[in-house]
Amino acid sequence: MKQNSNLCPCGNPKPYAACCARYVEGSEPAPTAEALMRSRYTAYTLQHEDYLLATWHSSTRPSALGLADDVQTKWLGLDVKRHEQQDADHAIVEFVARYKVNGRVHRLHEVSRFVREAGRWFYVDGEVE
Repeated sequence: MKQNSNLCPCGNPKPYAACCARYVEGSEPAPTAEALMRSRYTAYTLQHEDYLLATWHSSTRPSALGLADDVQTKWLGLDVKRHEQQDADHAIVEFVARYKVNGRVHRLHEVSRFVREAGRWFYVDGEVE
């Protein structure tokens, strides 16, 4: 599911191949919590459930997401509001993701918590605003 000639869904003005592909397709770990959050958004747009589960912390990870079974979600855009590095291994990222389901537009405004273990960032959980 490569989108080499298209801009990356995460909102950075780079092609997918030069942005989130290296994380989503597993060639390297995301270097920051913000990069992980952006790559996870991209993975949702591409329905890469395996990447989403692999980057979800084991303490809060669901057994499956069922993306293929969901009503088709059309992701419309991502706006990262802030990225705070709390210490070397903890960070938060606040974002707004816009999407459409059954013709209705929705906004997900979340403050997400991330933890780094053994040099890899993981999504822990988030509070919806």
